Amino acid sequence: MNAQMSPEMGKESCTAAAQFSLDRQLQAWRNNPSWTDEPPEIKVTVPEGSLCNLNLRFKAGLPPDAVYNIIIDPENKRVFKNIKEVISRKVLLDEGSRQVVEVEQAAIWKFLWWSGILAVHVFVEQNRKNHTVKFKQGRTGFMRKFEGCWRIEPIFVDKEVCLPLHPCTLEEYESCTGGRGRVASAITLDQLIEPALLPPPPISWYLRGITSRTTEMLVNDLIAETARLRGISNNADGKQDVEEICDASKSHPVIECGDIKERWRQRRKSGRHGNSLRLTSQFL
Repeated sequence: MNAQMSPEMGKESCTAAAQFSLDRQLQAWRNNPSWTDEPPEIKVTVPEGSLCNLNLRFKAGLPPDAVYNIIIDPENKRVFKNIKEVISRKVLLDEGSRQVVEVEQAAIWKFLWWSGILAVHVFVEQNRKNHTVKFKQGRTGFMRKFEGCWRIEPIFVDKEVCLPLHPCTLEEYESCTGGRGRVASAITLDQLIEPALLPPPPISWYLRGITSRTTEMLVNDLIAETARLRGISNNADGKQDVEEICDASKSHPVIECGDIKERWRQRRKSGRHGNSLRLTSQFL
């Protein structure tokens, strides 16, 4: 009689294998945590009325599974300062690697001397297989439209040790590096935002400012958490608000606060990410 594996046993086996792979990838980062965070690419356009398009691109020094875990964590309020409160969270569908979750939370927004709190009710579809997190507004409130998608793709940081081979998959990369190659993440967020109430004129300037500022806060918090998980304690304060950076340059507050790349340059100059590179001899 042939033994058959139940769906539950198969799911547990896959989960254990995925966790083992993630633990090995995290250990590779602890062995060599050197990584330089680059400024995020944030593009905000207001094509008409109050509809706002957000396109975010940045990289993080952790594997996709780890970044995905941060984003979907029910307790990620501890990471993201713009989440004031998770009002409710209910899992509507659980298919193992794919879940649909109903979430209501209170979020904080800031822009120059304005700030406020808004309640957001969304349905979230999270898929670990392709590392995507899609969200769409449920009940309307402060927002008329609030929807988008996170995508996380792998970056093979140490792929040069595989030469003359050029790994195209994670399996090939782990094979040629002996499981010691670091895997980073390329992260994108495409989002549509439209408030139910029009802000005062100039509308496009106001919306771009709020959206850019809130997004930058989110990126700063996520980058600080990835540094913490890599074991870099001196990056733990990377979650500082942009206002603190601007306070150091009060002679040009508008220019400094409006230039994302300049703020990231100041962070790197202050040594927040200044870790010396280690030789790839660890693979030899």
